[in-house]
Amino acid sequence: MSKDDTPNVEAEHFRVPAASDFNMSETAHPPRILLLYGSLRPRSFSRLVVEESARLLEAMGAEARIFNPSGLPLPDDNADEAHPKVAELRELMTWSEGQVWCSPERHGSMTGIMKAQIDWVPLSLGAVRPTQGKTLAVMQVCGGSQSFNVVSQLRQLGRWMRMITIPNQSSVAKAFNEFDDDNCMKPSPYYNRIVDVLEELVKFTLLTRGNSGYLTDRYSERVETGEQLIARVNQTKL
Repeated sequence: MSKDDTPNVEAEHFRVPAASDFNMSETAHPPRILLLYGSLRPRSFSRLVVEESARLLEAMGAEARIFNPSGLPLPDDNADEAHPKVAELRELMTWSEGQVWCSPERHGSMTGIMKAQIDWVPLSLGAVRPTQGKTLAVMQVCGGSQSFNVVSQLRQLGRWMRMITIPNQSSVAKAFNEFDDDNCMKPSPYYNRIVDVLEELVKFTLLTRGNSGYLTDRYSERVETGEQLIARVNQTKL
């Protein structure tokens, strides 16, 4: 290829992808997975799914941490990143290599509690994107028949947060029937699907965690200076 073929390309920022650019060395620590849920009810089924998922992830060799959204202020409601719950959430976002998001479906969409957690995570902290390149699994629980509205919305959010969202997903219908008196999930096709999703998440995390920066490196952002990037993603108004 000559410069004449691609006159608009800035050659110093253009990269030819190559297998040799991948990091093939293993990372010593277990995969670090953050789990978020979207309901504060005393018996929250999205929380129960997340707790079940955390046990499964740890059985698969991962390190799992669950964020409790109770006490998290509303975004833009006279709180800032110094608030203890906001700081905790952002620290966990930075710590994680993969994430699980699970929300109930309410009025045909995810809950405000779920969305508020994502809204507190900026696209950029300085010039660093705290979620870019991390893996993501999406799940939802339904009070009635099975729906996929929430997982579709969570996928869209994951794309905006520059995350690597895995192909598999879970939607648990009539979630109140799926847990025993000890709040453990009963054997069922829904349970098996959750195991599938988490297994896939761990595999994708192991596959990409040493290469997430390379996989999400973009020509347009290499052309853009760091100062321009910070100004664009941290702008306060359109």
